[in-house]
Amino acid sequence: MSTTILAVDDSRTMRDMIRLALLPAGFTVHVAEDGLDGLEVLEGIEPEAIITDINMPRMDGFGFIDAVRAQDVHRATPILVLTTESAPELKMRARNAGATGWIVKPFDPAKLIKALQMVTA
Repeated sequence: MSTTILAVDDSRTMRDMIRLALLPAGFTVHVAEDGLDGLEVLEGIEPEAIITDINMPRMDGFGFIDAVRAQDVHRATPILVLTTESAPELKMRARNAGATGWIVKPFDPAKLIKALQMVTA
């Protein structure tokens, strides 16, 4: 049985890198290009975990996390923030919004897989 992941990032390259890192490890990866797109994709799937960027057009990662956490069905779904940002106040804001973890880009594929395995176990 594969683990379903939703990856939300406005960078096509980053979405491709996440997919390339996770597919060989047995994950099923759905992608979205920003928070609004992420909410639309989320309506049709039940991911075991979500990966989101912070800086995106239309709806940023903070707004996306808030919107996901407002849905009863996704209140406990792990959310990993994958971003170039590393400021402690942004990490705290994400944690307060309901993020499970924080990974700084560029990411190590093995560490991303390990983090996802930990939060979905």
